[in-house]
Amino acid sequence: MVIVALVSVGVIAVAGFPVFVRPQIDPLRRADVIVVLGGTPYERFDRGIELAQQGYAPEVLISQSTGADDPEMDRYCGGRFAFRVSCFVPDPWTTDGEAREIVRRAKIYGWRHIIVVTFTPHVSRARYIVEKCFDGEITMVASPSESGLGFWAWMYVRQSGGYVRAFVNQHCETAEKTASAF
Repeated sequence: MVIVALVSVGVIAVAGFPVFVRPQIDPLRRADVIVVLGGTPYERFDRGIELAQQGYAPEVLISQSTGADDPEMDRYCGGRFAFRVSCFVPDPWTTDGEAREIVRRAKIYGWRHIIVVTFTPHVSRARYIVEKCFDGEITMVASPSESGLGFWAWMYVRQSGGYVRAFVNQHCETAEKTASAF
């Protein structure tokens, strides 16, 4: 029984490695907007701002998934930058809610290429969800993540559960696709 459990854990760890630990990251090139998906750690927001400062997009869209009253977000959402920074609270408070807001704004502003920044274990799942909604080009960028066995064990569980929810949730695959806007 112990051997079966250890083998199972090993198989899960190996299978999840390219999805959670070393996801596909895309080469950077200029885009219409940099979208920073919400949550903690906050380093992802710094990464989005840095990319805009380097000229990869004229605008940064930040998801305040920690809530509109998070004082840590004031330096981003209330800060002064040489480029436009917009913030929103996703509805619902999920990656799906963030993807819906991306689509809504893409229709308004005509975005065809977005850079999406999130933390490493979330990159693959975020790509899957955003691609369900946004028909344009998506460049995925990872921000730094914590390390340690406890963190990665929790990320395997949390992100796997998020994948199950994303497979069941088909909201963007129907009426909200951006193809009809272009």
